[in-house]
Amino acid sequence: MSTAEDTLATGGILAVRPERAVRSRRSLRLRPVAAFTGAALAFVAVALAVGAPSPLFVLYEQEWGFQPWLLTVAFAIYAVTLLITLLIAGSLSDHIGRRPVLIGALALQVVAMLIFLFAPDIGWIIGARSVQGVATGAAMSTFTAALVELAPERHKKLGATIGSTAPVGGIAIGAFLTGLAVQFVPQPTTLVFVALALLFVAGILVVVASPETVERRPGAVRSLIPRLLVPRAARREFVGAIPLFLATWMLAGLFIGLSPSILHGVFHLDSGLLNGAIVAVPPAVGALAGLLLTRAPARLTVVWSMAAILVGVAVAAVGIGAALLPLLFIGATVAGAGFGAGFSAMLRILAPLAPNDQRAELFAGVFLVSY
Repeated sequence: MSTAEDTLATGGILAVRPERAVRSRRSLRLRPVAAFTGAALAFVAVALAVGAPSPLFVLYEQEWGFQPWLLTVAFAIYAVTLLITLLIAGSLSDHIGRRPVLIGALALQVVAMLIFLFAPDIGWIIGARSVQGVATGAAMSTFTAALVELAPERHKKLGATIGSTAPVGGIAIGAFLTGLAVQFVPQPTTLVFVALALLFVAGILVVVASPETVERRPGAVRSLIPRLLVPRAARREFVGAIPLFLATWMLAGLFIGLSPSILHGVFHLDSGLLNGAIVAVPPAVGALAGLLLTRAPARLTVVWSMAAILVGVAVAAVGIGAALLPLLFIGATVAGAGFGAGFSAMLRILAPLAPNDQRAELFAGVFLVSY
């Protein structure tokens, strides 16, 4: 029963004290495990959207009859806008908090999916990729930092592992599911982009209900000056990891961007299922390798992963040159394992070296160099 101290009776209306309102709002927050799981799934959704359009580009080319170089523009504009966003806003969440940046990034993803959905020509697709690049650039470093911070205290390495494998695995799942939709669904673009838009709306709700993991601090405006900053304690390891970052993400870009065109031009295959599968294989195997090798020595994993990338790329190149599809898939599998395991291991090395209020800055640098 409310006391006079707890309530103000005015005209029969019961007014709750501010302290109770604050407690009520806090009670709506997700528990840490639920917030961590929700953030991981939302990050996967961002990666789903990155991989999803790849099997559709061949359909767009056939339907609209545009020049093939415009596909290159569509891929390039995504990378350019993502890089610019990482440069400008990669560390913004260190200053204003993870939640505001993630909510804005996921809202932009919804906008991008709607542009994809209603696109009448390749120009709109290029526009959608631009918006998607901005949204993904804002989300990547912020989600990765948030996952490390939301991870259970005794399993902080799990946050770095999920942060590195979620985008990789999401790209694979997105490409493969879109390939299935192209093969078996009458209107695949509608299904794909409506489903993704709904996932992002759900992601926004999860972030709204999640706890904030960093305190606001001054310098938000200054952080928007384009620059690459790495926390001092992590610089030596970061510089040493640059060759790995370049190799792994160049490999990912090769398979995501060009595999459907290779299947069409070299192997004369136009199967949506195959397009999705060849795009999905390297990141899927990479995500699995990253998860399975979480307990393996990180530095040893980095060494063998580089060797696996070299061998896998060589086998894939022979498969393309000799028009042997099984060799292409074998090479993609081996290289993908190296990609995922190496990238995940390097993030496990770097993540503990940055304090909370510089962690997004660190991961922005990682993804900036990688792309």
